[in-house]
Amino acid sequence: MGILDGKKILVTGVLTDASIAFHIARIAQEQGADVVLSSYGRVLSLTTRIAGRLPKPAPIVQLDVTNAEDLNALEARVREHFPEGLDGVVHSIGFAPEAALGGNFLNTSWEDVSTALHVSAYSLKALTMAARPLFNGGGSVVGLDFDAAVAWPKYDWMGVAKAALESTSRYLARDLGAENIRINLIAAGPIRTMAAKSIPGFDEFEKVWNERAPLAWDTTDPVPAAQAAVALLSDWFPKTTAEIIHVDGGLHAMGA
Repeated sequence: MGILDGKKILVTGVLTDASIAFHIARIAQEQGADVVLSSYGRVLSLTTRIAGRLPKPAPIVQLDVTNAEDLNALEARVREHFPEGLDGVVHSIGFAPEAALGGNFLNTSWEDVSTALHVSAYSLKALTMAARPLFNGGGSVVGLDFDAAVAWPKYDWMGVAKAALESTSRYLARDLGAENIRINLIAAGPIRTMAAKSIPGFDEFEKVWNERAPLAWDTTDPVPAAQAAVALLSDWFPKTTAEIIHVDGGLHAMGA
């Protein structure tokens, strides 16, 4: 028996087999869950190809979290595959325009900042509300985070967006707790995902982790973060919400 036996899980953000989201979907299936993926537009072909590497077939539904029509249609699209609804949702979504990263913090326009905040933070609320009618008696929403308690080199407005993501998760937990919907985040250390490759100076993060994390950190291994997300999707954390679980080798707790 797996810890997700019988669960129905929606996983967003599966683009490559190096992504944390891919390994969440994989481990969830191995732990007994049925998984549906979401994708949209030009990345749909990537998701479709990578889905073929999962242990079991996984349907894919159209979902752009910035598109109101897609959000409104999510319930019907998921019920085509899972008529009974969902038990969990994984939010693995983040984007900032190039001008919002790389040391340009003081010069970034509101247009670029608003895109980063919409896609990377507000989308947690939008996705959760779109999935809300699919939860029957409760559910678990797990988002992927990067510790926003400090300012990171060149992370700039994506760092601000992650801080907004963390705050959004707390307010969602407050307002949806009465429906037994849990909202938690995994703050992973740096992983060489497609998203990470778009961050200027990513190698600086790797250097910091190699020097300061008490547990050895491997930037090519997304499995520890994925395992933590699967645990939060399970019934093993029934009274945990508004929490940020750090899977970063312990670096977040170390001083200078």
